[in-house]
Amino acid sequence: MILSVSSSVLVICKDAAGVAGNFFAFGLFVSPIATFRRILRNRSTQQFSGLPYIYALLNCLLCMWYGTPFISSDNVLVMSVNLVGAVFQLIYITLFIAYADKVKKIRMLGLLLAVLGLCAIIVAGSLQITDGGMRRIFVGLLSGASLISMFASPLFIINLVIRTKSVEFMPFYLSLSTFLMSSGFFVYGLLNYDPFISVSFPQHIVCALSLILIL
Repeated sequence: MILSVSSSVLVICKDAAGVAGNFFAFGLFVSPIATFRRILRNRSTQQFSGLPYIYALLNCLLCMWYGTPFISSDNVLVMSVNLVGAVFQLIYITLFIAYADKVKKIRMLGLLLAVLGLCAIIVAGSLQITDGGMRRIFVGLLSGASLISMFASPLFIINLVIRTKSVEFMPFYLSLSTFLMSSGFFVYGLLNYDPFISVSFPQHIVCALSLILIL
């Protein structure tokens, strides 16, 4: 009886952490809206880079695939949040391409096709792995690697903040949303016994440092 209650509490806590992660992730997804308002107003991408949206799309697609029942049957919340994230990134990339100059337009189109092609290869390749456990490890390692590769960007921004002594390039609410989202999914991964989701822990530390610098 006690074990049953403990198991139920664990499931509730896990789902609550996942829902919280989804909620705070939405704050991340809408954060570039201010940038794109400026792009639409000026009808030009100016000095903005489209690479963060390309990286974010790749990350969302890989993590979404990891969360599907084909790979892991108990990560629906991971699939849902990354599906929403992928849609947002595709919208941002489309707008960026529409208002970019010719050189940036061609480059972004090439990168977009490369990301979609790479994800298609990963999906097709992973489905060829008949062992479910090995398939989960294969996709989990790739999604974890994509997450870790994105952890470096806040470190560069922290360095910029220290050098310029200005938090202009590190908005408080963006850093806070990232901190809360990574915290939610770190707890979700721990309670779900999933190390590929708990890999968000380094991001948790980086964002904590970001908030300390801003405050």
